[in-house]
Amino acid sequence: MADRHRPVRAALMGRIGRWAMVVIGVAALAWFAIDAPAGPAPCQVGAWNVGGDVVTLVPTAARQPQLRWLVLDGTTGTLAPGADGRWRGHRGWTDEPHPVTWSFSSCEAGDVDGTPVTRLALPVEETRFRGRGVDLAGRLVLPPGGEQAPVVVLVHGSESSSARNHSGLQYLYPAHGIGVFVYDKRGTGASSGDYTQDFDVLADDAVAALAEARRLAGPRLGAIGFEGASQGGWVAPLAATRTPVDFVLVAFGLAISPWEEDQSQVDAELAATGFGPEARAAAREVTRATGRMMATRLAEGTDALAALRRKHGDAAWWSAIRGEYSGDLLRYPAPVLRLALPWFDKGTPWRHDPMPVLRRVRVPMLWILAGDDRDAPPQETIRRLDRLAEEGLPTTYTVFTGTDHGIVEFVTDPEGQRTRTRYADGYLAMKVEWLRAGGNLGLPHRGTKPKTILQSWDHDLTSY
Repeated sequence: MADRHRPVRAALMGRIGRWAMVVIGVAALAWFAIDAPAGPAPCQVGAWNVGGDVVTLVPTAARQPQLRWLVLDGTTGTLAPGADGRWRGHRGWTDEPHPVTWSFSSCEAGDVDGTPVTRLALPVEETRFRGRGVDLAGRLVLPPGGEQAPVVVLVHGSESSSARNHSGLQYLYPAHGIGVFVYDKRGTGASSGDYTQDFDVLADDAVAALAEARRLAGPRLGAIGFEGASQGGWVAPLAATRTPVDFVLVAFGLAISPWEEDQSQVDAELAATGFGPEARAAAREVTRATGRMMATRLAEGTDALAALRRKHGDAAWWSAIRGEYSGDLLRYPAPVLRLALPWFDKGTPWRHDPMPVLRRVRVPMLWILAGDDRDAPPQETIRRLDRLAEEGLPTTYTVFTGTDHGIVEFVTDPEGQRTRTRYADGYLAMKVEWLRAGGNLGLPHRGTKPKTILQSWDHDLTSY
């Protein structure tokens, strides 16, 4: 007997198949585009003395030769060579031209608007070391001279690009008296292995990186610790519970789980769009279901989400949900999601609870948070850091209001889209001062503006 539903089913499966191919294709293209190597790095990469200021130059991920410059005051921009041989660019991450032009007569010398500039000679040592079952590529950059210096191991975020290629801090910090060990995470840059967001694995790799930094720094080593940015804010404290360190610095990280990050993002986005408490409470039911789906790799939560779709699917707030992953889970049927999951699932421990880890870190921790962070809303993290300070742990934090993820200032267009303009004034200087003191600066953990803190420090930022 003929199946009279077969044509409908075949059409539906064909549509799902096309959706799946689009989703998987876009995911694969996005992934390889992010991780694809850029063009050859210009030899001028490093730290430059420009009229008494230190300006770092590192390559961007663009296919054509392009550099990103960075100054301690937080100003930044891009440079690209023109037909006349001079390098010009834009402010921040904007399309606004920057008036300053560079010219290079060699890898070590050039001029900025006609004023001669030279590249600083920083001791650099390349290395390969063993992580957790993989070989990792690292680099130690030390301040000039032979004196002892604090060394910070950079634990970068979820990006799949090479930290050794693109981190400006690896040159900015040593030019101001701080050694840096930077390494490519597994599966990125020149490191072997598969890319992962498994915090446990990444923490072991960070421990191995710190051991290699100790070895290479030798008698020049002063205090040593971790700086974790964004996702690295989960990894660095975890690594600090597995090896002796002197300090931990977390920049725009979270003291909540990745699951709660998505929930907080959705809540903040709906609030910013004007939805009230009732809509946001209903949306929290949705993020609980999507959280179960992500935490169980889609084994649980799909039925609950289907029921919520029937109940709320026509509500205006439903289509406004974005978050870390909830928006994607709402927009595609379960068969497509299961097909696409291998491209998106990089081992993130969605239910990871950072609080027990943070309570085991007994060395000074400084957290620097972005007050208007859309990717990592800080409100619950602030409450939890207050709790740690009240428990007597050496945890301090400060919040840069009016900044987004990365502690960057921004402008907002009429549609609500943000364009990053620069790092916040005082942000990089604060990190430099705290790291140069090996974490032994008594910052108040609440109620003090960053600039007030900076003005109270009696340290010379230009002495290196």
